[in-house]
Amino acid sequence: MLERFLIGMAIVVMVFFLLESLTYRAIWKAYSGQPWWPTARMVWWGGHGLLWTSFLAAVLLWPSWRETHPVLLRTILSITFAVSIPKVFVAVVQLLDELRALGAWTWLKVSGQSTAGAMARGSFLNHLAQGAGVLAFFGMAYGILRGKYAYKVRELVVAHPNVPKAFDGLRVVQLSDAHLGSFEGTPEPVLTALKKVNELKPDVILFTGDLVNDWADEAEPWVEPFAALEAPMGKFSIMGNHDYADYGPHDKEERLGSIAKLKSLQAQMGFQMLDNSHVLWEKEGDAMVLAGVENWGRGFRQSGDLSQALQDSDAANRFTVLMSHDPTHFESMVMDDKAPVELTLSGHTHGMQLGIEIPWLGIQWSPSSFRYKRWGGLYLEGKQYLHVNRGFGVLGFPGRVGMPPEITVLTLVQGEARA
Repeated sequence: MLERFLIGMAIVVMVFFLLESLTYRAIWKAYSGQPWWPTARMVWWGGHGLLWTSFLAAVLLWPSWRETHPVLLRTILSITFAVSIPKVFVAVVQLLDELRALGAWTWLKVSGQSTAGAMARGSFLNHLAQGAGVLAFFGMAYGILRGKYAYKVRELVVAHPNVPKAFDGLRVVQLSDAHLGSFEGTPEPVLTALKKVNELKPDVILFTGDLVNDWADEAEPWVEPFAALEAPMGKFSIMGNHDYADYGPHDKEERLGSIAKLKSLQAQMGFQMLDNSHVLWEKEGDAMVLAGVENWGRGFRQSGDLSQALQDSDAANRFTVLMSHDPTHFESMVMDDKAPVELTLSGHTHGMQLGIEIPWLGIQWSPSSFRYKRWGGLYLEGKQYLHVNRGFGVLGFPGRVGMPPEITVLTLVQGEARA
């Protein structure tokens, strides 16, 4: 474990060293000749020294600070992300400028001309790098201050020939990844978003895991708002990887106590938790199955037991909806008809809370795509659907840029399956 941590930290240090070097280079090329440059340089390195010292302390003391200094931790992370992510844009463009300068220097050298100052001259690319950084900074600032509250309702139609006639038109609202510990108090925009759920007139509400960041106590202030959610066919939930108190400095007894309390709080909210179990919905002689598993994900806790969840459900002959927090469970245990499940509902990825989606241009990208093939939206593999909710809250990065928090409405209709 220590070895993996050290290797990870070494990679992070190298990446940030490269970003800092290229960003500083862009600024140096543009302003090093100015009379105020020595003072600006001192402020730059002094401020960055303080920032990275604070960030290192936050990383090393993360387990305890999450409980003892949550506001300070969020502040450090907010500033670090707001300052660092724009440097990615600066660094990419500045790298192109360095390659341009190297090409110019090589040409001057080969042709026997003076190379003095060739690598230090600014260019259009140099100014473009700074402009990209400024725009990205304002984007990050918006994501932290407003973007995480810009809730979006996504309405999707899920057509399948196995949808029972009596359930044709069933409206399912999916919520996921609330991460209530990331909010200070109960912010009004979040309460407003929860109230909007009832306006959608859902038949059933499904919550697909990660109610909290680490500790059940984070959910206590939210019992009443979640209890106010209404659906005639009920409210159901499952456990996500963060709901087991695995990421804090807790012993086994404390973790078990937190899990028990979380389940109790969800019951007070009116949710029936499906821990590797299912319920059967019957209506006008038709029936369908709703199953839920504990967390199962590649590289994460694997407590989910799909066989147990579907036991005695007759899922092979009934339209079946599965709640499973991590989309890799679908890929490993459901897809390609490994299990008789027509629709799987997941979350977990958050769309990395960063990305760009322009449906009418066919553009959908997030850094999540480097880790997850199916990271956000509705997917169809054969006749099996997977929907990955982009999350209701935030974690780590305290904002959202181009990846708004999501409330999903899925309407089940009888018909041919289509993407």
